[in-house]
Amino acid sequence: MPSGYLRLDVPIAALATAPVPAALAVVRTSGPGAPELAAKAFSRPEALSRAETHRAVHGFVRDPETGRNADEVVALVFRAPSGYTGQDAVDFVCHGGPAAWEGVLTALEKAGFERALPGEFTFRAFAAGKMDLAAAEAVDELVRARTGEARQEALERLSGGLGREVSDLRDAVLAALTEAEARLDYGEDELADGPDDLLAAVRAARSRAEALAASHAVGRLLAEGARVALAGPTNAGKSRLFNLFLKEERSIVSESHGTTRDYIEADLDLDGIPVALFDTAGLREAPDPVEAEGVRRSRLLAEGADLVVYLVDGTRGAGPGDLDTLGSLPGAVRVWNKVDLPEALPAPEGWIPLSAATGEGFPALAAELGARLRGGALSGNARGTELDRGASGDLDEAQRASSPPISGRPLPHTAPRLASRRQADCARRAARALAAAGAALAAGAHLDAAAVDLREAADALAELTGESVPESVLEMIFSRFCVGK
Repeated sequence: MPSGYLRLDVPIAALATAPVPAALAVVRTSGPGAPELAAKAFSRPEALSRAETHRAVHGFVRDPETGRNADEVVALVFRAPSGYTGQDAVDFVCHGGPAAWEGVLTALEKAGFERALPGEFTFRAFAAGKMDLAAAEAVDELVRARTGEARQEALERLSGGLGREVSDLRDAVLAALTEAEARLDYGEDELADGPDDLLAAVRAARSRAEALAASHAVGRLLAEGARVALAGPTNAGKSRLFNLFLKEERSIVSESHGTTRDYIEADLDLDGIPVALFDTAGLREAPDPVEAEGVRRSRLLAEGADLVVYLVDGTRGAGPGDLDTLGSLPGAVRVWNKVDLPEALPAPEGWIPLSAATGEGFPALAAELGARLRGGALSGNARGTELDRGASGDLDEAQRASSPPISGRPLPHTAPRLASRRQADCARRAARALAAAGAALAAGAHLDAAAVDLREAADALAELTGESVPESVLEMIFSRFCVGK
């Protein structure tokens, strides 16, 4: 890891709010003696340097060299270990114009602060034991959350719910490891519990680890979002449906064929799931080379989407070309549009009747999309399934026999879910190690082998919460954060 993140004794400062004009902005500082150092650039130095924790001090930030005021501020003082980072800190609430907060930052730099790295404040909070690594990752997830449900999931992890769940599981694994090592030292005949008790404990821990790993499917969906493509022939009503989803006129609606020559993208909240919705070019043999390129891109987009909504004009029905396309998109949601028109044909079985013009059938379609996305994540059909298929995918038959796989079983809604691929990888490694330990015990192998696997499982869970994690992983995690967080 670069020494920058390990410079825990260096006072740092950064803008903690968006770098855009606003009513107010916050410039955050942290480091040993931060209030005393900041007092060098403050109009009331004694009031700031002597302020107790959680006190607000009004004044002006001044250039220490010229004595000119940079901005009028309210300084919020936090004394270690009470603040966010666990260090002494001062947050300056200033005016939100770029010139104002940049003037405050420049004055603080002249007083002795250095510009913070991305995520450096949260790194210091993690290093001070204010939060575990899963909670630290949730800080960034909360900043990026696009729906209310995604926000709630991040808040649950930020409050330490995931860390407590993983720590409790790790304690169970360590208890099994202690039992295995005790049997190695004293012999199984001298201990009250038999081999079956240890095997049952290992199997129970493996089930919990696999359920935790499986929770990443929905957790990832809420954290990263899903890609939904509207596809179908020209004039099927894709653009009108696109506008209906957004409740605004974003895409051009016309009776002319080939109006949409490239895809249009917009974000929306679909039943709590952040969705990137794409209106694509109508699928047909296009004579125009520009439209043909749009059709080609639309096909590629549909093939890479988490879910495809395929529309046909209900007055014409589904032709051979539509059926051929649907053959290559077996998971597509089939929509029979324009049912409001008198000449519309009855919707066949398996098709959702809809009028994108009047909204008839739209609630049923939206509910089906939400159910498909969540169901696809839980069953391993959504994007990223190679990472979410469960720990049992890499086990041999003997290991499977020792403990029936439960991958794909979601955690209860109230249980914390994994959001990052790193967390899911740790959980899957723990599940694989526990499966191997169970297989060794079931086969009557020497306890040495099971103990090694149990230690590996405990180490993987410790990495998930950050109790033991490579420095390169820490650098990768925190460097993705916003500056000032």
